[in-house]
Amino acid sequence: MTRTMILTGPERRRSWPDGLRAEILAEAFRPGAVVSEVARRYDVSTSRIYTWRKELMEAPGSVGFVEAIVTSSSPVSEEVPASTDADISVDMPCGARVRISSGASAELVAAALRALR
Repeated sequence: MTRTMILTGPERRRSWPDGLRAEILAEAFRPGAVVSEVARRYDVSTSRIYTWRKELMEAPGSVGFVEAIVTSSSPVSEEVPASTDADISVDMPCGARVRISSGASAELVAAALRALR
């Protein structure tokens, strides 16, 4: 059965609140998720979801999406002592390692990752 939505009034396009967009993006790009299934569930096109992701990544001041690889253990180089308060350790492609503690502000983390790009 095909479902049709008729919009009446001056607004002819659907709009999604920022919170709902963020929820859809988080669900669509969760590991193991299928974007087309999420799109169908929220009645939005897959191209719209990819457009939202692109806009988010290109937004000024936005860190965007970063590929993360989770391992059970990672070798720690001898030059940099292991920090006991680091909650996240990011190995950059350039060879740098960034350790982030839970007390770090989002602005500080974003600025550090932008500087290492």
